[in-house]
Amino acid sequence: MTKVAYEMNGSRRDFINEDPWRIFRIMSEFVDGFEALSAMGKAVSIFGSARLPADHRYYKLTEEVAYLLAKEGYAIVTGGGPGLMEAGNRGARRARGHSIGLNIHIPMEQKPNPYIDTLIDFRYFFVRKVMFVKYAKAFVIMPGGYGTLDEFSEALNLIQTMRIPDFPIIAVGTEYWKGLIEWFNKTVVPSGCVSREDLEIFRVTDSPREVVSIIREFYKKRRK
Repeated sequence: MTKVAYEMNGSRRDFINEDPWRIFRIMSEFVDGFEALSAMGKAVSIFGSARLPADHRYYKLTEEVAYLLAKEGYAIVTGGGPGLMEAGNRGARRARGHSIGLNIHIPMEQKPNPYIDTLIDFRYFFVRKVMFVKYAKAFVIMPGGYGTLDEFSEALNLIQTMRIPDFPIIAVGTEYWKGLIEWFNKTVVPSGCVSREDLEIFRVTDSPREVVSIIREFYKKRRK
């Protein structure tokens, strides 16, 4: 391949490092992700904070949710990192289910946790987010920060706008999420920015068994 160089902003830059060539890297991430995940069967994506340690109650709660879902026959997909992501993969491993990690390259270098059976690395957040949604039968939203909120709100938006078929979205931890739910009810809905019906897109619970039950009942009704 011939390198094409040109002048930009007074400095020489190699064309192969420019944006058009990133398209090929993006395409390769999509292809690798689709190839690795397309045959995994039904799966649930679990999101949550990378910052909470193994002795935290939300870590134990996440592990139990993942364990029960894996026993139900679901592969467990997480972001592949530490904290509640690790707890999700750990629960899947304990249940002898398929444990998947979609790791992201970020400046603070997120290291994959040791409970992953299938690891896929991503450079681009938006490609990784497609993988979370495309093969998931449900989203489980554990307590977390901006990244967790990003996945939560994107799933809500995709279903609200009918860009994807609806599926269960379950926020776990009523104490953690109550402020957000109150804000939806007291500010967002009265302002007219979302309808009251939009709040039915997701459920909130503290019970790992209820998480399984919500997903089971959703697909039982879907089959009728």
